[in-house]
Amino acid sequence: MGRDRAFEQYVEARQAALLRLAYLLTGEQHAAEDLVQTALAKLYLAWNRLERADSVDAYTKRIMVNEHASWWRRAWRRAERSTDAVPERPAGPDFGQALADRDALWTVVQGLPPRQRAAVVLRFYEDMSEQDVAAALGCSVGTVKSQTSRALATLRTRLEERGGNDR
Repeated sequence: MGRDRAFEQYVEARQAALLRLAYLLTGEQHAAEDLVQTALAKLYLAWNRLERADSVDAYTKRIMVNEHASWWRRAWRRAERSTDAVPERPAGPDFGQALADRDALWTVVQGLPPRQRAAVVLRFYEDMSEQDVAAALGCSVGTVKSQTSRALATLRTRLEERGGNDR
């Protein structure tokens, strides 16, 4: 199978998951699409060097995390904010409170510092191990643990302040 066809098959199979990860990192649909496009362009350039199929996902996630980190370090990114609301979600009488709780949690997650947010997203939304998160973020397992611990403490405090932790 040719290089291009193998890459196309990878993109077809993983595009939705990559877009989900990008949205969780950026919090904006358009920024997420840009992040995926940039990551896939960089992945394509390195495609011949990737020997094992199991390393492709980890490599791609690392590209996305690193690219996102470089974006939020730029001053001009801090000044720009999308005015688009989060896409509408199906609402019904059975889902009202669950949606409100999820939206409240997501709002608080978006307020985390970028490094903590990346650790939480990779660890809990992507269900990656601490070792995999450390590899994706380019840091030690201890750093992942401390960033995750700080993020969870911040989430607990902010949710309690909002009245979201009645249990």
